[in-house]
Amino acid sequence: MFKSDGQICISALLPEPIQIPTSYFLCFPLCAEKLLVLTVATKQTEGFQRFRRSAQFFNYKVQVLGLDEEWQGGDDQQPAGGGQKVRLLKSALKQYADKEDLIILFVESYDVLFASGPTELLKKFKQAKSKVVFSAENYIYPDRKLEAKYPQVRDGKRFLGSGGFIGYAPNLKKLVEEWKGQDDDSDQLFYTNIFLDPEKRESINISLDHRSRIFQNLNGALDEIVLKFENSRVRARNLLYDTLPVVIHGNGPTKVSCFVYSKLSKHNCYVSVDEALPMILIGIFIEQPTPFLSQFFVRLRNLHYPKQRIQLFIHNHVSEGDTFVEEHGKEYLAVKVIGPDDEVENAEARNLGMDLCRKDPDCDYYFSLDAEVVLKNTETLRILIEQNKLVIAPLVSRHEKLWSNFWGALSPDGYYARSEDYVDIVQRRRVGLWNVPYISSVYMVKGKALRSELEQADLFHTGKLDADMAFCHNVRSQGVFMYLTNQHQFGHILSLENYQTSHLHNDLWQIFSNPEDWREKYIHENYTAALKGKLVEMPCPDVYWFPIFTDTACDELVEEMEHYGQWSTGDNTDSRIQGGYENVPTIDIHMNQIGFEREWYKFLLDYIAPITEKLYPGYYTKFELAFVVRYKPDEQPSLVPHHDASTFTINIALNRVGIDYEGGGCRFLRYNCSIRAPRKGWSLMHPGRLTHYHEGLPTTKGTRYIAVSFLDP
Repeated sequence: MFKSDGQICISALLPEPIQIPTSYFLCFPLCAEKLLVLTVATKQTEGFQRFRRSAQFFNYKVQVLGLDEEWQGGDDQQPAGGGQKVRLLKSALKQYADKEDLIILFVESYDVLFASGPTELLKKFKQAKSKVVFSAENYIYPDRKLEAKYPQVRDGKRFLGSGGFIGYAPNLKKLVEEWKGQDDDSDQLFYTNIFLDPEKRESINISLDHRSRIFQNLNGALDEIVLKFENSRVRARNLLYDTLPVVIHGNGPTKVSCFVYSKLSKHNCYVSVDEALPMILIGIFIEQPTPFLSQFFVRLRNLHYPKQRIQLFIHNHVSEGDTFVEEHGKEYLAVKVIGPDDEVENAEARNLGMDLCRKDPDCDYYFSLDAEVVLKNTETLRILIEQNKLVIAPLVSRHEKLWSNFWGALSPDGYYARSEDYVDIVQRRRVGLWNVPYISSVYMVKGKALRSELEQADLFHTGKLDADMAFCHNVRSQGVFMYLTNQHQFGHILSLENYQTSHLHNDLWQIFSNPEDWREKYIHENYTAALKGKLVEMPCPDVYWFPIFTDTACDELVEEMEHYGQWSTGDNTDSRIQGGYENVPTIDIHMNQIGFEREWYKFLLDYIAPITEKLYPGYYTKFELAFVVRYKPDEQPSLVPHHDASTFTINIALNRVGIDYEGGGCRFLRYNCSIRAPRKGWSLMHPGRLTHYHEGLPTTKGTRYIAVSFLDP
């Protein structure tokens, strides 16, 4: 770094943060070109910092106007303002009035990026053969009545945009010399009136960048733009005009989003010693009945982060998950719970959680986590901290769906719009750190941001917007960027649409809606090995034995049957016997009696059929009967010899011999082969008709349960 003529000159990309003592913050060897970039920024927002990094990367010389000056140029309620920018520009141009060969680019800073360097910019400007070139847009603004005065164009955009223009210094001085307006007057209307005056337009020599060769305004033009990925560089291409714009301006409701950071522009904050790790407040929100909640809390405990550096705020709106605090709450630095009896609604609860961190000077990060998020990456907290962003979310989406926790773009009215690269980001075909306009479900916020830019107590209310949309709107309105990272696999989001709460164990019914989570909870950890033939045993001829259910699956199925309680009497005339297939009636409850027949068949197709087709080639999994049998010494201790009315049968042991009951088992008479110690969660699969005549051995103590299915009848 060196000083030259009062300017700070930097010859390499600098890490954040950079403290700049003067309004000049860049000067490179390429400054030999007669090009100066002027911009207005009264605050060093994240948008401004991004603009600055972009300018640094491409070696632009930039002068910032109005830094630390109070902004009087209008707000969201007066979108047609901006006159303060003209005043600042007029004042700055006085010193350059006699520099006829100096080319000045004036651009916004909060929502602008450079896509290429000064050489390309100057080349395209000189090819325009005008002394001043303004950006162009599809929409006229702010006065539609002026449309008729605009010159017609055969190809390209017709209307002037004031967010970017380039020209020779004397011509720009002449452009603004008549400005006598107020700071909150419209800069765009001022420039428009000059352009629409044929004499002034010719005198200053103004033209518009109709085909977006220099300037790309994104408002109303998202369909024109794609991100072109080449090696380690990304370039925005205008497909409509086949141009590569140099300046990208996210004007209007669009904003600049979904921008991939190159490796050069990452500035991470790595921490490794647990004692030095930041303190995190995790806000947990259980806003509606949610499946697999016990697994949610297991994953919370398994996060690789010291619990004594974590505080918990739990809003439990549905009376679930209370046992977690009782059993594990003391492991954490602090725990605060708001339950359903407190009658605190969603948005209010989210404000309370965030405010706990805001008011605690030791709270370094606030991590918001909804119960429907399946956060499988145990390093998530550390990964997000290392990105060193004010607001950042990990990508999570629904299993094999495009539904995710972010939007790539906004519609003109501020709601969802699909960005061109949304699908590629969700499916991780494009991987990086993305600036997005909307996040939800799981995200991290720096505590210092809550105590500065986001200090307003109510971030989760705005008009009639939902809490998540209100939060994002309020964050955007403060000039704070929201980032999304898909550089790692983090997890997914549960589907809650079809979650019914009318059963004792409602998760059993989730095999269709949330198959991945159903498998994790209910399918034996060694099932995959069995599928490969590694754990399949044959204790008797043509009788196969393999793991299929977890203990949880066995316990919940038994409890569900006992909760239903209407066990058959063993009478052959029982109306629940279907089609005469139950040759020897048992004390049982059929799957269709508890409304579980459809789910059970899905289980058979997904998990039994793949093994069946390997062990019994040519037979397929179609079932006619499925039920849970109960054996008790004083009720029905055993089963007489019989053939099953099926081609083959599966019997899954649902509890443990020697602990839950004594005796029991199965004897195949033809082979004089008995299995006297069925393993809980393991399935016996054997032929039914003709060969495998069998009997149920007496249960001498306790209660034995097995799940039986007759297949391919």
